[in-house]
Parts: sequence; structure tokens; C-alpha cells
Amino acid sequence: MSERFGVAAARLGGQAALLLGWLPDTFWGATPEELGTVLSAIRQPEGEAIDKRTLDRLMEQDRDG
Repeated sequence: MSERFGVAAARLGGQAALLLGWLPDTFWGATPEELGTVLSAIRQPEGEAIDKRTLDRLMEQDRDG
């Protein structure tokens, strides 16, 4: 195992533990495809950002509400 792989694997294992609650055995037993599928399910959907004009209008509407 190369040093770079070890560092990357430790980082990914830690992220899986923090984000998914996975124990090391779960991480090492998962395939890269399984890990990618789970992580993509928690990713925020991509969408357009709100523009300043819309934000200003919404703030004005809510000012008295």
C-alpha cells in the first residue's frame, strides 16, 4: 500500500465515520460504488442561486410580516 493511498483511505474512512456513522469494518467492507451512492444521496441538489433583486423583493415582502 502506498503512503498516498494510506493517507487518502484514512481521510475517507474518517469522513464516512463522521457523515454516515460507519464503523471501520463497514467502510472497509463497502465497495467504492456503494460509498459513492450513499454520499451522492446526501448531496444537495444543484440549482440556481437567488439573485439580488429577488432577495430584495422577498425581504421587502417580509418586512412587516
